[in-house]
Amino acid sequence: MTKSDYENLLKRIEKNISNTSSSGKRFELPPIDITWEGKKTILRNFADFPKALRRDPNTILQYLSKEFAVPADRVGDKAIFVGKRDPDDFSRLFGIYLKDYVECPTCQSPDTKVEKENRISFLICEACGAKSTIKGKYA
Repeated sequence: MTKSDYENLLKRIEKNISNTSSSGKRFELPPIDITWEGKKTILRNFADFPKALRRDPNTILQYLSKEFAVPADRVGDKAIFVGKRDPDDFSRLFGIYLKDYVECPTCQSPDTKVEKENRISFLICEACGAKSTIKGKYA
């Protein structure tokens, strides 16, 4: 293989790579869909978040309830919180949850799973194989 062949191959690869990475991030959370009824906030698409994050719905609801410092209930695909909450509050908390309990600290991949060993939770990345401990109990 000559040097010019090699350079042409590199240019073709570079062109293909730049075409495939359009959005930059392949993982996005669903949009927040809330309504207010009296003094309650209803997250109408709550069930979408545990599916997207690949985590237990009860654990995520418990996390949100603790962070908002209010009781919360699940009714079907909805979650009901006492008090009026802004959609930005939910976005911020889901972002924090994603960073602390879902994303791999090594490669930032959301493709992780949680395993417990001797009362210690580990975040295991399915992309790079990294294994790290999780601080907190909402994994």
